[in-house]
Amino acid sequence: QVQLKESGGGLVQAGGSLRLSCAASGYTFSTYGMGWFRQAPGKEREVVAAISWNGRSTYYADSVKGRFTISRDNAKNTVYLQMQRLKPEDTAVYYCAATAGAYSSYSKANTYDYWGQGTQVTVSS
Repeated sequence: QVQLKESGGGLVQAGGSLRLSCAASGYTFSTYGMGWFRQAPGKEREVVAAISWNGRSTYYADSVKGRFTISRDNAKNTVYLQMQRLKPEDTAVYYCAATAGAYSSYSKANTYDYWGQGTQVTVSS
């Protein structure tokens, strides 16, 4: 049974930092690309960042470049999202997801095979 479990969300002031973690189980984590997505109330789910199976390639949405860092530890079956200089507009539910697809499609939600339940991030102004 595949499971993706996010943790690390919470309430933070603007300018602060959070680190999200996503623990994976039930599949061969080291062979899947991983992504972080977010969805704010009334908005569509959007990609935040993605990382290839070996960690050598990463993708970031323009809105988070220079502030967020995605990384993974294949020995721990975990992917991380370090978020810095947070803004109120970063407020959303954050989801991790796994894909067997190619790097070129990492920004597309329909590429992903497995999804977590999400963790809330709230940034106060």
